[in-house]
Amino acid sequence: MYLDIHAHLTGEEYGAAGGLQGLIGRAKAAGVERIVACGYDVDSSFLSMRFSEAHEEIYFCAGFHPSELHKYKEGDFERLKALCAHEKCIGVGEIGLDYHFDDNPPKQTQREAFIEQLKMAHALSLPVVIHSRDAAEETLNILAEHKALLACGGLMHCYSYSAQMLLRFCDLGLYFSFGGTSTFKNAKKVHESVQAVPATRILTETDCPYLTPTPYRGTFPNEPKHIPVILKNLAALRQEKEEELKEQIAKNARTLFVKLR
Repeated sequence: MYLDIHAHLTGEEYGAAGGLQGLIGRAKAAGVERIVACGYDVDSSFLSMRFSEAHEEIYFCAGFHPSELHKYKEGDFERLKALCAHEKCIGVGEIGLDYHFDDNPPKQTQREAFIEQLKMAHALSLPVVIHSRDAAEETLNILAEHKALLACGGLMHCYSYSAQMLLRFCDLGLYFSFGGTSTFKNAKKVHESVQAVPATRILTETDCPYLTPTPYRGTFPNEPKHIPVILKNLAALRQEKEEELKEQIAKNARTLFVKLR
């Protein structure tokens, strides 16, 4: 089966196209059988949980995105921990570091929240889903320093750093997911990383509603139905057969996310 291992479904982007039910129908018609709704704060994590309860095809992750930490209220990590105990929560995420915008939360705040959620994942025996933007070295250093907290593994989602950096993250046992950016003509670093990642560590995502792949680039919103387009491009970049790569990715997903069925 095709899998979208990282999607954002809690906004209003799909309201004009049949809502969540329409999105799921189009995904299934394209052969996408599982979608992981990824939270970015308490409210989106809770709503993702509700979606997973209502739809067999949806699983979810719960976490606090570094750019959203200005919303943090006392007790929120405890609320996230309770959500993560749900039977269809397959990971803690997305969490990490984002140093791209000047008005993002302070770096120290991001670091502390990142480490706290790594501890949460370890306590719950769950893998982590990591967002890292303009913070490659510091992300790597924090993960290396707290490697014991990665006992259940982790995913570098929407990976966009260099192939050399990928191999350093790989030494920590991490997985890597690729989406629409891997189809962009000028995304040289991403193409090199797609070619460098071991077959047992690669996954597919959309990060929808963003990053719509070529040839649909420029249309919004992106949808899980585009996973076959993404996988076809990954197979071409890696010079592998599509069907074999699809099977390997499904195996990888179930190895990392043991609760995914």
